[in-house]
Amino acid sequence: MKNLHHWINGKPSEGSSERYGPVHNPATGDQEKQVPLASVEEVDAAVAAAKEAFATWGQSSLAKRTTILFKFRALLDANRDAIAELITAEHGKVHSDALGEVARGLEIVDLACGITVQLKGELSTQVATRVDVSSIRQPLGVVAGITPFNFPAMVPMWMFPIAIACGNTFVLKPSEKDPSASLKIAELFAEAGLPDGVFNVVHGDKVAVDRLLEHPDVKAVSFVGSTPIARYIHTIASAHGKRVQALGGAKNHMLVLPDADLDAAADAAVSAAYGSAGERCMAISAVVAVGAIGDTLVEKIRERAEKIKIGPGNDPASEMGPLITKVHRDKVASYVEGAAAEGCEVILDGTGHTVEGFEDGHWIGISLLDKVPTTAKAYQDEIFGPVLTVLRVDTYEEGLALINASPFGNGTAIFTRDGGAARRFQLEVEAGMVGVNVPIPVPVGYHSFGGWKDSLFGDHHIYGNDGTHFYTRGKVVTTRWPDPADAPAGVDLGFPRNH
Repeated sequence: MKNLHHWINGKPSEGSSERYGPVHNPATGDQEKQVPLASVEEVDAAVAAAKEAFATWGQSSLAKRTTILFKFRALLDANRDAIAELITAEHGKVHSDALGEVARGLEIVDLACGITVQLKGELSTQVATRVDVSSIRQPLGVVAGITPFNFPAMVPMWMFPIAIACGNTFVLKPSEKDPSASLKIAELFAEAGLPDGVFNVVHGDKVAVDRLLEHPDVKAVSFVGSTPIARYIHTIASAHGKRVQALGGAKNHMLVLPDADLDAAADAAVSAAYGSAGERCMAISAVVAVGAIGDTLVEKIRERAEKIKIGPGNDPASEMGPLITKVHRDKVASYVEGAAAEGCEVILDGTGHTVEGFEDGHWIGISLLDKVPTTAKAYQDEIFGPVLTVLRVDTYEEGLALINASPFGNGTAIFTRDGGAARRFQLEVEAGMVGVNVPIPVPVGYHSFGGWKDSLFGDHHIYGNDGTHFYTRGKVVTTRWPDPADAPAGVDLGFPRNH
């Protein structure tokens, strides 16, 4: 069994806590690695290394920072297959999904390479006689990222490239379920010439998380995960005086109007609900069918869903892989197993699915639930698996009210040919990201990602302009200099005295 390590102060650091977490191959169910779970002392060592590095990195030139980031980007691009293979081996998603994850992370590295534009200040001259006012942005210091298992490369890359480009140093606490991608990234950063201590990785559980939230030298915390943990992160870190962006869970709805292209809507629903086995916060998990189209739409979704090829992520024929752990697989299955008793019509039940030759893997098939009442647990909870619920409403207004009544407000979508209806929806729906005939409206890197309501705790969305503002603080400088022609007698600066 392979032992993994932390990455502290520019080099591997073996765990000293004598506590380890298992890392499984989800396709086989076998434990192939173990990861050390950091003690308080190990977290402190990573923060201390980051604090020491900030003394010079925070004062380094933008040219130096971006030069290193350009080298890192080239190495990341050259190693995208290797990173994707690590993701597939530990998370289970198919290789194409893993490659897509790395590509979306690269978008934020691209943004960080051009950080000089985002960090430009402002200047107002002559606000009073010989008085100028300027605004600048400066780094915070040591910042931390706590990231989830579902995107072990992409979500960290939503955080650290911008943080480091802005002059901060970074401590990453990735998910202990699939930690190897973060270590590969650390190695590439070192190869790119990043100074020791600027980027650190500590693995761990609640011990490591709580220490980062409480540590006096950590100035800001970024988090992506479930709503209960996001609320906890925000509460504890804020109480310790830290800046916090904590992105929580979701229950993303797709409203389908009667005039929509139902084939396009069905294609979108299947890809958005079952892609990456539904283990993503932007997955469509609830389709809201308006009017008489419900039966036709459900049938089109069923036809497509039944054709999805499920198998090991490293098999090029596979379109969907296993779930991350057996415990999670069983939890997802419980929503389907109890659906009929709660009034749902079970169109597809994937709970009994297995893959020949990989019977011990964390497999679950495609599930589709129709005519789902809003009281059903399958509708109310974030399932985080390949389960799609369909709800029926009579009007646009009823569908909008249903969506807005959800405690979550991460992403949503509308499918229609009517521009006026789409415009109303994008203005009236209570969600942070809206797609019009786009099922997963994840913004490109130069726009910020984030939800509303119980999907976000804190004032800043992640990456884009919000990311730059989160990882810097503003300073305003008011300056008055005497005119050099007014220099005291005897001091000749070469200026005429006839002004």
